Amino acid sequence: MTITKPTLTKSKAALVVCVFLGACATLLGGCASSAPPGQYDPFEPVNREVFAFNHALDKNAALPAATFYKNALPEDVRTGVHNFMSNLSLPVTLANDLLQGQFTNAGYAVCRATVNSTLGIGGVLDPASTYGCLDHDEDFGQTLGVYGVPGGPYLVLPLLGASLPRDLAGKLVVDGYFNPLSYLKYNGKIYVSLAQNGIKLVDQRSHAVSMLREVERTSIDYYAAMRGLYIQRRNAAIANESLAPEAPTK
Repeated sequence: MTITKPTLTKSKAALVVCVFLGACATLLGGCASSAPPGQYDPFEPVNREVFAFNHALDKNAALPAATFYKNALPEDVRTGVHNFMSNLSLPVTLANDLLQGQFTNAGYAVCRATVNSTLGIGGVLDPASTYGCLDHDEDFGQTLGVYGVPGGPYLVLPLLGASLPRDLAGKLVVDGYFNPLSYLKYNGKIYVSLAQNGIKLVDQRSHAVSMLREVERTSIDYYAAMRGLYIQRRNAAIANESLAPEAPTK
């Protein structure tokens, strides 16, 4: 195993550039949107088409897999998987805590990483919570939001789901540099990354199966409801109003 400097792939760079160019074009064009105040959605017609595609894929693949996962595995096993995935993201959380000047939360991140990686058997167990080290997630999109960078237009991307240009750039580009694992080079790294993302998706969906079905059942406009939930959650995360885990969105 060797250590190498992570590089920004052409695909990631192109995606971010296209998103921001699209946002600028929309701002200049003054496109209309039916979104409520605070939910800038100039791409709504296209977003709805992509949302329908993602929703169909979700209903026929991700949610059934999450339901099977939830029913087939004991709760202790699922909790261990969730803890392990959360532990892997702690370096990113710590870096963004420090950038935001949230030193108490940074202390929680250090505590969780240290205690759970050792006493918690690599993060499978969560003894840090018994010491009062609160679980929380931070990303560079939140950091930009803390410093007043606007989110930009609401986007729904194929497979990736809901996002804002600010959050997309942070997650796809900057946060990768905060993750020590991204500096390691080894055979099969791409497959490990795909497996990690797949497990994370199933884990998130398994925690939200009932909520997603309830929102769909009770919503007059499922797309608008999910858009509102995403914007609300991101605003709350930027304001550090809650240390609750991330709710999945389409």
